Amino acid sequence: MFLHQLYGEIRKLFARPRTYMGYGAFLIMELVIVLVYKFTDGQYYMRRLIERNGFESDIYFSSLSLTFLVMLFSMFLLGSIFFALVAGDVVAKENEDGNLRLVLARPISRLRLLLVKYTAVAVYTFTFVFFVGLTGYLMAVMAVGWQGGLFIAEQKMKVFAVYPEWGDGIARLAIGAAGIGVSMITLSSLAFMFSCFRIKPAAATIVTLAILFVDMILQNFPFFQPFEHWFITWRMSCWLYLMEKSISWPKIIEAYVFLGGLNFTFFMVGLLAFRLRDFKT
Repeated sequence: MFLHQLYGEIRKLFARPRTYMGYGAFLIMELVIVLVYKFTDGQYYMRRLIERNGFESDIYFSSLSLTFLVMLFSMFLLGSIFFALVAGDVVAKENEDGNLRLVLARPISRLRLLLVKYTAVAVYTFTFVFFVGLTGYLMAVMAVGWQGGLFIAEQKMKVFAVYPEWGDGIARLAIGAAGIGVSMITLSSLAFMFSCFRIKPAAATIVTLAILFVDMILQNFPFFQPFEHWFITWRMSCWLYLMEKSISWPKIIEAYVFLGGLNFTFFMVGLLAFRLRDFKT
């Protein structure tokens, strides 16, 4: 029965036009990036970075490396907007439209209702990341071909790795996409919590993005560096450790236990606020 309700909730989620906005925005962005890299001098920066580290740009300037850059620079900034938009809308919009009164007239607990909606949001978030990775890779293949290895260099998290074989590179990209998907569920959980409050859908989205961007801004101040491991966005960025040659599982486990605790807390706070609301009057 839960799976049947989840299927219905996912269908309802994708029936809303704003759910598709993220797909269209990322397709356009990926197309622009690929065209710039293909037909301008935009590839000069990446080739220079590879060669400065002592590697051949002809091998590592590839569709895999380009896909990694797309996922690295776009998911947290552009993806967060659409995750917050969808998750902040899932409960608040139904209340605004008056649908929750009809739904709660049926023999279903409020906990069951929120579990179904939260699971649908988590599924959307996780699969969206793979959509971005897959479409980004396909466009990169059309621009620079499928051959080549994977070059990874991220200064903030101090991650550096190279994978000369295509098979190793694509496997590591898939693992990284899974890590991003799990990380971004925390953002969706925060927006979901605010959606359970007595506020408008737009307000839930705006408050979520405000918290996210304040967290990112404060983290970049030098005197906050000793406390960086307490920032949500820093913990979400720990998916980059999955891209290392030798994965440090203690760091990965610590980060995702921290995020899992936040997800549970956000859900419980949202459930408490939702249970205290009166939908009869």
